[in-house]
Amino acid sequence: MRTCFWLCLAMGWCAADGQAVDWKAYRPQGCVSDFAGVIDPGSKSQLEEYCGSVEHATGIRIVLVTLPSLEGEPVEAVARALFEAWRDPHKPGDRRIMLLLATGDRLPWAVAGGGAGPAASGIQGRIFREIRPALRRQDYNEALRAAAETIGEAAARASHVKLAASLPRRLRWSLWEAMPWPVVIGGVVILAWLMWAGAPAGYGGFGGRGLLPGLIRRSAMRRSTWGSRGSGGFGGYDSGDTFGGFGGGACNDW
Repeated sequence: MRTCFWLCLAMGWCAADGQAVDWKAYRPQGCVSDFAGVIDPGSKSQLEEYCGSVEHATGIRIVLVTLPSLEGEPVEAVARALFEAWRDPHKPGDRRIMLLLATGDRLPWAVAGGGAGPAASGIQGRIFREIRPALRRQDYNEALRAAAETIGEAAARASHVKLAASLPRRLRWSLWEAMPWPVVIGGVVILAWLMWAGAPAGYGGFGGRGLLPGLIRRSAMRRSTWGSRGSGGFGGYDSGDTFGGFGGGACNDW
């Protein structure tokens, strides 16, 4: 019985491996490959026209892809597989910039070919910033318009040309949109609670009733004896940054 169990389990694993998606079998549907079926025909027509105009003026090809699911695979691996499979061997250099949106997994990824040159410099971060307002609303038509326009403008600047085509944008990135308001509001509430809750005995006066003012005063009283012991002041911040910039990846608040 136990042998039969392990045999069935092994067969199940083999079947699962055999069902892995062959991403290279996917074929492009133009500049916009909407495999998730989330782009309306009017928007797709606008995007195709705009992307064609950008390629004609700058030589940069914009590739926009939507998928319903990554089937459990890493988004960067799927994006790379599609990007490599769709390479045109008859064109010298690879002047493509691709955005992949996996709508079911809520993950985007951007890939640029080696021939894209200055147009690809920092493009991932700019794309993610511009598409975030639309993704928060699950407006994928607007998200692809934002991505296409961001790539098109970068390509135009790098090529020193002015684009004749444009896209009708409704949502644009702003500082107000980027502000993490739940975090800010939560911080204000916690600060107010610390200022007023649990007043330590013996501390009176305005602003001195809460936990935070009490802790600050007690800390100041302890610090008043440091000078006699020859202690130094506070040091500066650690110069080692622990975070990097965008390199392709996810909009975590999508």
